[in-house]
Amino acid sequence: GTLLDGLIREPMAKRLNLTTIANLLAEQSPEILPPSKRGHAAVALILKEGTPSPEVLFIIRAQHDQDPWSGNIGFPGGRLNSTEESPRQAAERETFEELALDLGRSQYLGRLNDLYGATMPVLVSCFVYQLTEPVTLQPNHEVDTTFWCPLAKLMVPEHQQHRTFFYNGEERTHPVVELLDSHQPLLWGITYRLIRNFFAQCELDFGTPEERAPKSS
Repeated sequence: GTLLDGLIREPMAKRLNLTTIANLLAEQSPEILPPSKRGHAAVALILKEGTPSPEVLFIIRAQHDQDPWSGNIGFPGGRLNSTEESPRQAAERETFEELALDLGRSQYLGRLNDLYGATMPVLVSCFVYQLTEPVTLQPNHEVDTTFWCPLAKLMVPEHQQHRTFFYNGEERTHPVVELLDSHQPLLWGITYRLIRNFFAQCELDFGTPEERAPKSS
């Protein structure tokens, strides 16, 4: 409440509105990277009007042994079906499959810089949309739940942390954002990096660069 309201002051208030976001994204020429041998995935960053700032849609992926992002906070999306399918088509198809949300009825705002996964060398492309009418989401078996988060909440310093993760026998420390209850997943990894790209393209500082994360002891 008051913490978020306090954040929405000049100049952030000017940046955190959908008209400004749309204009800034339209001016960008996103970095398009060559596909990785491990494949190409595409996701949708979906925005809507909210208070005290626009809100972004997150999903929590269902627990699944075959899913490297099982149980994580993420955006709707998935791998391209074929070389004929464009990344944007894949993002829109996957969003419809996972949430029964037709992005063809929304306003397309632009594309973020591509990035490669840090531990899985998959190429990820991200496309930004604004909903222009109320929607009812219908998550499929791949999605445990969904939630909307004010963009301002992502930028609250108290939610910015570093956490140590163990995978593939290694210990790594990453910047994270705590958005939910303590027993809920954290925002980190590829989705964190995409959010950072989004804020950078909106000319706002967010979080901590990966390379500045404190080393694990």
